Amino acid sequence: MHDSKIRVFDADNHMYETRDALTRHLPDSHKGAVRYVEVDGRTKIAFRGVISDMIPNPTFEVVARPGAQEEYFRIGNPEGKSPREIMGRPIRSLPAFQEPGPRLALMDTQGIDRTLMFPTLASLVEDRLRDDPELTHVVIHALNEWLHEEWSFNHEDRIFTVPIITLPIVEKAIEELEWLVERGARAVLIRPAPVPGFRGSRSFGFEEFDPFWQAVVDADILVTLHASDSGYARYQTDWTGPREYLPFRPDPFRAMTLGKRAIEDSMAALVCHGVLTRFPTLRIASIENGADWVPLFLEHLEEVHRRMPQEFDEDPIEAFRRNVHVNPFHEDDFARLIGILGVDRILFGSDYPHAEGLAEPLSYLDRLPAGLSQPEIDKIMGGNIAQLLRLDAPV
Repeated sequence: MHDSKIRVFDADNHMYETRDALTRHLPDSHKGAVRYVEVDGRTKIAFRGVISDMIPNPTFEVVARPGAQEEYFRIGNPEGKSPREIMGRPIRSLPAFQEPGPRLALMDTQGIDRTLMFPTLASLVEDRLRDDPELTHVVIHALNEWLHEEWSFNHEDRIFTVPIITLPIVEKAIEELEWLVERGARAVLIRPAPVPGFRGSRSFGFEEFDPFWQAVVDADILVTLHASDSGYARYQTDWTGPREYLPFRPDPFRAMTLGKRAIEDSMAALVCHGVLTRFPTLRIASIENGADWVPLFLEHLEEVHRRMPQEFDEDPIEAFRRNVHVNPFHEDDFARLIGILGVDRILFGSDYPHAEGLAEPLSYLDRLPAGLSQPEIDKIMGGNIAQLLRLDAPV
């Protein structure tokens, strides 16, 4: 049991959406955009008639055991086990994975006081609709309506569901933000990826997006850059030929060439294209991207700044440290990260109930370095994210 003084706030929990999450609120004019189809006795999801295999079971009737890959990510796979051997037998989805009431009861048994609750199926949407910006906005809004209807954006001041904002059409992104804020959203999810559009993709750090970032600052809302399908499989296909991003299938080439490019490039866009400087009070949280990328990213950023300081209006390292908070994976080097960013920028997140997360969220405490004070532990395990969401005074 955790120290009773800690008010634990898990910054990375997930729900498993029900089958109608993307379709219930689609307008009649777009009903065919998302469908569930049967293929050889298995239910698959199709976007505009194209089946996606990224999530093997998009109905989530059967799911991986929470934490099934915990040891795999912490120590590796010295025995060379197959994915099936690592994952073990799947389980039937629990009500707590799909409904807020049972989830609160589960959180009580886990010792979790509050959590950010992220969707799972949402990671499919934007890249598969990237050539149709208007449809992307329609589908994302339909999902947000479902999230609000089923979970709300603030369930009993304990579960804070995080809706999605897609950015291709800036005016529609601002409208979506306003709709979400009116309904109590405390944080929004933005995909760490280039923004597709009518004239090709571009950086969300470009000044054309400044009206959106200004609206975020005015709303005083947290932006989470949560790991997703950021579309980087398209770059890898220059080497491999066309293929879909399939994160649950072992692929050494994908692992080597993808790495943490999506979050690194997204952070580079925010820093180098000036968003963090133009909006110094903007709050960014990197969720489920780990933190082992941070040291090398900052080293590279420092090198770039040293060679062309005239291209920056402030020290980009300081801008990053001021605006960005990071959720390390349980297997990351906490001591090194704390030494670089400080305790105030570290966020506990278990990724429960995903297979790559922790079976017992509070085992995260066992990964923290020895020697931290109780106030420092309190910040990492909940105080920092609560403060970011404007829920608590500084710890």
